Amino acid sequence: MKFLHPEFFYYMLPPFVLFFALILTQKEAVGNYFSDEVMAKLRVATKGLTLKARNALFFLAGFFMIVALAEPVIVDGKIDVEQKSADILIGLDISNSMLANDVYPSRLELAKKKAVEFIRLVKQDRVGVIAFAKGSYLVSPLSFDKEAVAFLLKNLDTTSITEQGTDFMTLLETVKNSSKHSKRKYLLLFTDGGDKSDFSKEIEYARRNGITVFVIGVGTKRGAPIKLGNGRFMKYHGKIVITKLNEHIADLALGTGGVFIKATNSDKDIKKMYEEMSRVIEKKTLKTKSIEKHIPLFYIPLGAAMLLVLIALSSMTKRSKVDVPSVFLLASLLFFVGSDAKAGILDFIDIKEAKEAYAKQDYKEAAKRFEEYAKNSQSPHAYYDAGDAYYKAGEFQKAVAMYKKVKTQDATLKAHTLHNMGNTYAKLQKYKKAIEAYEDALKLKEDKETRENLEAVKKLLKKKERKQQQKQKQKKQTQQDKKKKQRQSKQQNSQKNKENKESRQQNKNSQDAKGKGNKQQNKNKSQSKQKENQKQKEQKKKQENKRQSEKLQKLSEQKKKEQKDAKNSSTMPKIEHKERKMSDAEEKKWLKELNKESRTFLYTIKPAQPNRQEGEDEKPW
Repeated sequence: MKFLHPEFFYYMLPPFVLFFALILTQKEAVGNYFSDEVMAKLRVATKGLTLKARNALFFLAGFFMIVALAEPVIVDGKIDVEQKSADILIGLDISNSMLANDVYPSRLELAKKKAVEFIRLVKQDRVGVIAFAKGSYLVSPLSFDKEAVAFLLKNLDTTSITEQGTDFMTLLETVKNSSKHSKRKYLLLFTDGGDKSDFSKEIEYARRNGITVFVIGVGTKRGAPIKLGNGRFMKYHGKIVITKLNEHIADLALGTGGVFIKATNSDKDIKKMYEEMSRVIEKKTLKTKSIEKHIPLFYIPLGAAMLLVLIALSSMTKRSKVDVPSVFLLASLLFFVGSDAKAGILDFIDIKEAKEAYAKQDYKEAAKRFEEYAKNSQSPHAYYDAGDAYYKAGEFQKAVAMYKKVKTQDATLKAHTLHNMGNTYAKLQKYKKAIEAYEDALKLKEDKETRENLEAVKKLLKKKERKQQQKQKQKKQTQQDKKKKQRQSKQQNSQKNKENKESRQQNKNSQDAKGKGNKQQNKNKSQSKQKENQKQKEQKKKQENKRQSEKLQKLSEQKKKEQKDAKNSSTMPKIEHKERKMSDAEEKKWLKELNKESRTFLYTIKPAQPNRQEGEDEKPW
């Protein structure tokens, strides 16, 4: 075991002992005015602790507090920590072309703002600043003091250098001379690119001297005029000069192994550039330090001191025997209360771990630590820090919730909270709420950055409203076109239905006409067939009558022949008989029988079939 701060024993323990010695040796203040007999009558008899016992307990409690301040620990091994760093120079173009306002609020102001944001991102690297135009000069040498470097950079403008123009060769020479001991040099350049199209000389010089150039291009292809300090625009041969972003500057970055990124209104370009530089930059080891790991024990003497103070201030009575239940109750109370007290005492550890996580860019862990501490302590600063950590982690909804819990009378803290809340709403694209937050922050405290953010968000809101109006117009136009198409299709369908109805009616009429024609034709055919059948019947009847008459004639001839033969035959005996004539009744009866016999030779003719319907199978007659 060892003490991390033994100086507390040297500087606090002697005065503390002397102080208690004076208290114990001097009389009470009332003793100067009353005698011992009067004091004995004034004192109230008590069965609690005596004054000496109480003082002894207070003395021990104070001693344990001093031991806790000395911070006793147990050594738990060692860790070797290497401190690595890289040297980065920021080159800021302060030529007159950077006064163009094709980006908000101007190229120079946007470049300075992004440079300051980059300085905040680099935690362990040294940073320097070089301002350049036609010439260049070192504004700030390489330093770990980020606040000082940012302060010097913010105060640069186009009047900081007299000779105007853009010469990148002088900038590279200044970079070379600024860090002669480093083999590799890294330059982050904020510029509009000037008007040069060939950077082959600059690329060769940078390679020869180990300079890697990273470029943030500030400006637009559309360009803008250059507004001077007197309010007039810069002219050349009587014409207003329009300066545009020279994208040939990307050749200088890519030719030296760096990266070129166009500047945007958000901080995504700087974060992306920081990521790309982190991959390329080779950090060198500055020093290696061995750090001991400790197990803290300070809460043990501190807890003992609290117990002694509690006993000294209590009203425990003198007893011949120890009251075990009372002691147990006191120990239990101390245990349960002590757990909360220990949590409160160790809150600073949570704060330390939260800050370390924030420094390591582990923003989610930092936000969690800050939020836990804020819930325990209800500290507005803790809620503010938790909101910042959630903002850095990209969890904007949680950041807003933390900022809303910041309840304070401090106008500065409140203004900063509203400013950050406005930034968070802007990230969520809730521009109206962002504007309200910025305006409330400006009511409490005027701030240039808040004012700039307010103007930028107002422009974004107008742009968003224009887009929404365009979308609504497009949607309305689309709906109108859709309705028009529906009407047209409806009309076309109705026209088609009408045409189909007419064609169906025509088909029906033609079918009806065809059916009538077929019916009439069938009727005519039937009539003609009936006539033919009738003719055939008549012909057959005539033929039958003719056959009957021929048969009768043959019978009569045969009878006559028989009679003749009988008369002329000589062999036949002659028979005498009388010729008898037929009576009319016998003749009719004979003819009737004859007709019956002859009727058996007639052909039976089937009657004609009725008219067939269309579609039936044809059958032979």
